[in-house]
Amino acid sequence: MPVEVITFGCRLNAFESEAIRGLAATTAAETGETIVVNTCAVTAEAQRQARQTIRRTRRERPDARIVVTGCAAQIDPGGFATMPEVDLVLGNEEKLRAESYAAAPADAARVRVGDIMALRGESAPAAPPRIDGFAGRARGTVQVQQGCDHRCTFCVIPFGRGNSRSVPVGAVAGQVRALVEAGYAEIVLTGVDITAYGADLPGRPTLGKMVRRVLALTPELKRLRLSSLDPVEIDEDLWRLVAEEPRLMPHLHLSIQAGDDLILARMKRRHRRADAVAACRRARDIRPDVALGADLIAGFPTETEEMFARTLALVEECGLAYVHAFPYSARPGTPAARMPQVPGGAIRERAARLRATAAAALGRALRGHVGAAAEIVVERGGVGHTPHYAPVRLDAATAALPEFAVGRLARVRLASVDGEMLTGVPA
Repeated sequence: MPVEVITFGCRLNAFESEAIRGLAATTAAETGETIVVNTCAVTAEAQRQARQTIRRTRRERPDARIVVTGCAAQIDPGGFATMPEVDLVLGNEEKLRAESYAAAPADAARVRVGDIMALRGESAPAAPPRIDGFAGRARGTVQVQQGCDHRCTFCVIPFGRGNSRSVPVGAVAGQVRALVEAGYAEIVLTGVDITAYGADLPGRPTLGKMVRRVLALTPELKRLRLSSLDPVEIDEDLWRLVAEEPRLMPHLHLSIQAGDDLILARMKRRHRRADAVAACRRARDIRPDVALGADLIAGFPTETEEMFARTLALVEECGLAYVHAFPYSARPGTPAARMPQVPGGAIRERAARLRATAAAALGRALRGHVGAAAEIVVERGGVGHTPHYAPVRLDAATAALPEFAVGRLARVRLASVDGEMLTGVPA
């Protein structure tokens, strides 16, 4: 019997959900219909949506076994265990063990969540389970790193993911090769803090060294992308790859969070505004066509209008085309939650302005591509992304052509802008 996995949150969760699908399937015959909810804890809204989904799933599937896991379950296992809809709560480490999904005696513990902060060095698994593909997805995701050693004052993710642990280079290359052999033309390397890669491995390989090795070992790989990067932790090997390696896509997403130095200090970030600007300028100097994106938070505690204005201005100053705009969400137990809070109405209003600024920046970037030709990886629903991560929509007639089958690399002419996407026609 197939196992259904409902995924919230980041690309790392998406990768792990595919592993869960395979692990849980090994015992599905004895456990019956199983639905795994892989939760996110980055915002209060993400947790609210997970709880809402759990309740709705129980109403619609009264006989299914509902297993809840992910960061929210790791941080608040008791809260999910009290939900009558939930049959089993697994921690982030436990969810990657096949035995966790086996049928258990009636008196077995409903909560199986270990101390994830204890996972270091030899106590941590050397690599995540190998997966063969992603159900319905045209691009593959590969975990290269897990956890975080930093303690940003607004963030609970280290308590859901534990300390930083890196996947050995050979294991990363093996997983990439397996997905390429399965037909994936584009791979995204992901983790919690991927610029911290290698500090815990023998020889301390950097992210750049690992990426260079993976590309060398998988010459058949057409396109490689990286998830979010810390602007001051990009190593020199990675900068050289950005400049020289055509298979590394010209698109960098930076974890910037704010444009005001005092707010960045109160966030306990490792960079200041000038560092973010310098990283963006360096990227554009060495690869002039690069597309830049960033995570930005509106309404962090103590933020004034003047401070927020500096964050807004950063979008244009850094030439950010792809902005993930987040309204600040207080997470219980974090230092930021104890700071003087910005009123909720002001947070929402600033987040709306930030989204509007980001939308205008995206529109300018998309208009700059009109008339050009580009290769896209065709995804479900007749959409795709260019090397610069510009989203492209195909009309129904084009999407029906054999050369535009899902997963194929297809060449298109970028004809016009339609909302927040480009339209593509056969080149």
